Amino acid sequence: MTTALILDSMQRRMAAMHSLYYQAVDTMDLDHVNHVERHGVLPIAFSLFHYTNMEDASFMMITGVAPEWNDEWQAAVQVAINDHGKHRTVDEMMGQRIGDYEAFKAYQRAVFDRTERWLDTLDPDEFHRVLVPRPFPPMIASTYSARVAGPQGITVLDATECWLYQHGLRHMGEIELARGFVGLGGMTS
Repeated sequence: MTTALILDSMQRRMAAMHSLYYQAVDTMDLDHVNHVERHGVLPIAFSLFHYTNMEDASFMMITGVAPEWNDEWQAAVQVAINDHGKHRTVDEMMGQRIGDYEAFKAYQRAVFDRTERWLDTLDPDEFHRVLVPRPFPPMIASTYSARVAGPQGITVLDATECWLYQHGLRHMGEIELARGFVGLGGMTS
């Protein structure tokens, strides 16, 4: 019963978070997204692409299903840096831009819809499956999800909470702040 309640909550939270991303992209244009406030402040394009591409990659780590992102999406979206930037510096990612905003929106919807379909059909007992057992490799050991993990390691529930939901909210916060830099307001109170 408890895992079914957790799944129901996760389904609603992911859909709500995705709706914030949709509202954000629908109320910005390409100039807003690619605006650079000053050196050291990443453009909204970074947060949008980074999170969407990381949800795509994390989905693969959780389910084993290949990511949506491929050469065809890159050719359509035309991101300036074909990398989510997780292991890069701010300086390296300052040049991130989205070339075709409508193509990006289509990619984002494909990723978000796939995650929501997966959650809609997920057996709640799957939350217990260990994805990354302890001891963690160096690339995982310093992550937030490693801090959250129980003694057995990072489970599907940990990954869904950390890699998808909490990570998405973090970047939505950045996007809401950055909207103020381009003359747009926040979206929630």
